[in-house]
Amino acid sequence: MPVEPATLAAFAVAVLAIVMSPGPDTMLILRYALTSGQKAGFAAVAGVQIGLMIHTVLAILGISLLIASSPVLFKAVAIAGAGYLAWLGIQGFREGGAFRLDGDRRPVGAARACRDAVITNVLNPKVILLFLALLPNFVVTGRGDVPAQLITLSVVLIVINVTWQAPLAWAAQVVRGWLVRPSVQRAVSRLGGAILLLFAGLMLYEHLV
Repeated sequence: MPVEPATLAAFAVAVLAIVMSPGPDTMLILRYALTSGQKAGFAAVAGVQIGLMIHTVLAILGISLLIASSPVLFKAVAIAGAGYLAWLGIQGFREGGAFRLDGDRRPVGAARACRDAVITNVLNPKVILLFLALLPNFVVTGRGDVPAQLITLSVVLIVINVTWQAPLAWAAQVVRGWLVRPSVQRAVSRLGGAILLLFAGLMLYEHLV
């Protein structure tokens, strides 16, 4: 086994605390599960995991380290990620709102939900730092085969992520039936948009100011 069981257990505890803290990924999953049903919600969950797989490949290739060590590249990623979150958030304030649940608004398809989740995850500087600051602390270079260790740790991360996020997508669909009133839809739409805009602002503040 590339990683010792005790190391895996410690890593799982650390990851669980990070995964359960609210973030753009969680907000996007809830948003699409509420607006377009479980299929879109689970597609967003899948998109987040695809993003984590991409980060794993980038970490193995050393590209994540290159981005994090270059202030210009890192800030560019932060700006791109914040800009994309802001664009998603603004949709919540448009006429009808991004959370509109009636028949006049076409539900978001699974492909789009998955795409948005992938982009949001890949462009999130915090995820890049997670792979650079957290994972290396659980990699033992003396054991050899560092890529295998990174892959093993990433698999644990993805399993914990799915275990936490999939029930969120299901629960959002359960309460979707309560959100049929226009006033509630507008409130949820604007609240969701405001939260995404807040995340965008925090990303810019944390990495650029």
